[in-house]
Amino acid sequence: MFRTGPVEPKATVMVVDDEAAVRRVLVMRLQLAGYRVICAEDGEEALSLFHQEQPDLVVLDVMLPKLDGFAVCRRLRAESCVPIIFLSALDAIAERVSGLDLGADDYLPKPFSPKELEARIATILRRVGRGSASTELREVQSGSGVLRVGDLVVDTNRRQVTRDGERIGLTYTEFSLLELLFREPGRVVPRAEILEQLWGYPPRRAADLRVVDVYVARLRGKLEPDPRNPELILTVRGTGYASQRMAESGLAANA
Repeated sequence: MFRTGPVEPKATVMVVDDEAAVRRVLVMRLQLAGYRVICAEDGEEALSLFHQEQPDLVVLDVMLPKLDGFAVCRRLRAESCVPIIFLSALDAIAERVSGLDLGADDYLPKPFSPKELEARIATILRRVGRGSASTELREVQSGSGVLRVGDLVVDTNRRQVTRDGERIGLTYTEFSLLELLFREPGRVVPRAEILEQLWGYPPRRAADLRVVDVYVARLRGKLEPDPRNPELILTVRGTGYASQRMAESGLAANA
């Protein structure tokens, strides 16, 4: 039996780049992959279009007219946890760290393979699902429950973290990192494993692993009372990171 009528796109991706050739290639490739694609040529247009369309993911060039990609990312992060992938002709580690430090989910240097970008988009959207542009995290009916450590409460059903009743704002990538590290408390998780599980690609060079370090630092900054002397997420020098133990809600009292 043949299906008739339009097929619903998998997700809406906003491409922000001032190079027309880049936009044309990405629109063609992403539409063939099943995505609905919208485009902006500069930072101001990107913010306006974002508010109109509420895309599921943003592909964002760093060097943009009117408002650069870092400024756009900063504005988006003030109101949304939409996944953001940076594109940049500047492959310096400092540039990559700056972008990730603002809350971007990934960073791809130019020139890049459209196929690799497609793979990274698919990996992120598999993890976060549709509708991630909203500031409110989606309600999820299934999950492993509530975890506690001291005054920190991690609700894996709603993907929320609170301290003393106050919600701590985490992006999807930050929460996924937290979940991965505390999935097996005390186990050392290599940085390469974190990169592959969260970002979907193996490290090809040392700079790739810097993505993990930046995100661990961001997570510590939000969760640790003293990020310079972490107690929840510990560094295992030369290998990766390990979490302190958390007790399941309802079992903690007898632990």
